[in-house]
Amino acid sequence: MNNIMFCSVGRRGRLLRNVKETLGKTGLIIGTDLQSTAPALQFCDRQYVVPRITDPTYIDTIIKICKDNGVKAITTLIDPEIEILAKNSEKFREIDVIPLCPAPKSAIYCFDKYELYKYATQKGIRTPLTFHDWDEFKAALADGRISFPVFMKPVCGSGSVGAHKVHSLEQAEADWNSGEHDYIIQELMTGGDCDADVYVDTISHKAVAAFSKRKIETRIGGASKTCSFKDPKLFKFIQEICDVFEFNGPLDMDFFIKDGEYYLSEINPRFGGAYLHAYGAGVDFIQCIVNNINGVENEVNIGNYDDNILMMMYDDVVIAKADDLVNQDYTFI
Repeated sequence: MNNIMFCSVGRRGRLLRNVKETLGKTGLIIGTDLQSTAPALQFCDRQYVVPRITDPTYIDTIIKICKDNGVKAITTLIDPEIEILAKNSEKFREIDVIPLCPAPKSAIYCFDKYELYKYATQKGIRTPLTFHDWDEFKAALADGRISFPVFMKPVCGSGSVGAHKVHSLEQAEADWNSGEHDYIIQELMTGGDCDADVYVDTISHKAVAAFSKRKIETRIGGASKTCSFKDPKLFKFIQEICDVFEFNGPLDMDFFIKDGEYYLSEINPRFGGAYLHAYGAGVDFIQCIVNNINGVENEVNIGNYDDNILMMMYDDVVIAKADDLVNQDYTFI
């Protein structure tokens, strides 16, 4: 059986419905979350409420669930858990579970945006000019390497929390010293942006599938309306990026555009919130995972979809009996 475990499923019900469409009767979805009221648990074949990811017993709990359910591959749907899975990847391989996560160093680069900037620059990957030191930023202002407006965001943030444009040195200094976030400061990229969903084969460790889309509308840090496009230049850049990192499985990449060139903004080594668009356009990462589970190396099939396919998200609900939840971890006031 091609049983796949999704940790911290949260609200990602539509993604799990898509997974089930591909798996059919060939595999089970094993889902975990901190709360039994996580809506996406209702789309899993087997559901588990687990400790917080910071709990000392967390990994042992996850490994036991994997063993009990014949899990063949594991991934998470939240950023803070990626590094935890990466650090314990050998424990999963020892029980014949494929960890769909980066190698530990690559996981750190992806979660810490300044480490990503330093590493990408070292490897010749275009990325926005970035500072994590106030004095270095002021020196760059003085010598003209950067100018206002600039962009500030938390060095380890997610979901665009705390990210904002800054128009003056006074505002930048106040935000920097506020203590609200540990900030980085970047050059403001005004030439446009785009996203790409990418699958890195767990056998060849090469990018074998990619789906690119332009944002039409963004809500709560994620794209809610997107339109597909294809550009061989972007696909080549994606392959160059994947060649200098150690990835396994699905990625969500963000790019800026400047002077006709793509610049890497961020990498989230998990299923992106808008992967639903890629799946709807026929780019099936779940089948790629199934192939890898069965020892089959996926062939490179990048850009095999149509241009100008729209995705338009809308809200939905899950209705369930309280007694049917995994446990009763809530109270009524």
